[in-house]
Amino acid sequence: MTELLNTLYVQTPGTSLHLDGDTVRVYHPDQPGRRLLPLVRLDHLVLFSGVTPSDDLLLRCADDGRSVSWLTGNGRFRAGLVGPTHGNPLLRQAQHRAADSPDRQLPIAIAIVAGKIHNARQVLLRTARDTSGHRQTALRASAELLAGRLELLGTAASTNDVLGVEGIAARDYFAAMPHLLGETKDWKASGRNKRPPTDPLNCLLSFLYGMLRVAVQGALDQVGLDPYIGFLHAVRPGKPALALDLMEEFRPLLADRLALTMLNRRELTPTDFEELPNRAYRLTDNGRKTVLAAWQQSRQRNWPHAQLGRQVPAALLPLVQARLLARHLRGDLAAYQPWTVN
Repeated sequence: MTELLNTLYVQTPGTSLHLDGDTVRVYHPDQPGRRLLPLVRLDHLVLFSGVTPSDDLLLRCADDGRSVSWLTGNGRFRAGLVGPTHGNPLLRQAQHRAADSPDRQLPIAIAIVAGKIHNARQVLLRTARDTSGHRQTALRASAELLAGRLELLGTAASTNDVLGVEGIAARDYFAAMPHLLGETKDWKASGRNKRPPTDPLNCLLSFLYGMLRVAVQGALDQVGLDPYIGFLHAVRPGKPALALDLMEEFRPLLADRLALTMLNRRELTPTDFEELPNRAYRLTDNGRKTVLAAWQQSRQRNWPHAQLGRQVPAALLPLVQARLLARHLRGDLAAYQPWTVN
């Protein structure tokens, strides 16, 4: 059994982190007092712009196998420290061979996209159960569209076909966002846009996807898989293709659902976002603090896992799926099964 450890998020500019025995000492000149956090309870440090860790702390994290990630204020990954590579090199050899074999690559790509579409349908259907009238009708119609996209995967003959189905399904899903947001004048949905996000919803989604990427890439590093060799996304320099692959099945329920809940429940207000001169949106410091607290709380929630036959905390789901993928690549499992919820 894997103990559920914590991720330390530090976002206040001017904060420095120091190694103090077996603890992290957090210091900020405007916040007097001595704040110590035991390293044994931390599995990951996520540092935003303006936060400075000491060399001793970074080296200790590397020695312990504790990853450190640096993100921009918008949640975009900038750099990471993982220490020595984990896992058996034979696993990475098996991964590379499977990625180079269309017969091995295609079923994994189909499974990943099937998991994403299935879970996106669940977001639509769960919201439809809690509403009525035109909104309910529209959500159920969108869910039926996604059911048809799932069937299309059965005819996919290449990863390009799979990516095509994923793109169509994503378009259908995000077209339903106005109905997922509900009756509110504060928020508007205008499809998915991300470079840059031009409305608060897309800003929030991009930020949460950044948090999800950090969690998934950390899980891959821990299992010993190569985050840069994937089965769905193209392999390109500097692009963690496998991390992006494994993220897909988690996006709807772990990120989208949280974003929609926070907006619909007014846990965020328009003042938690700011519009930049280029019309892009970003979270304010207070808004980011609120989202990080909600993200941490959501990671404690238990979700059913059909293949394991038990409940699994959200924080451990990426690790569980990375291990299942590793078992498939080693030949211990006949197929990779994505995490889905009914």
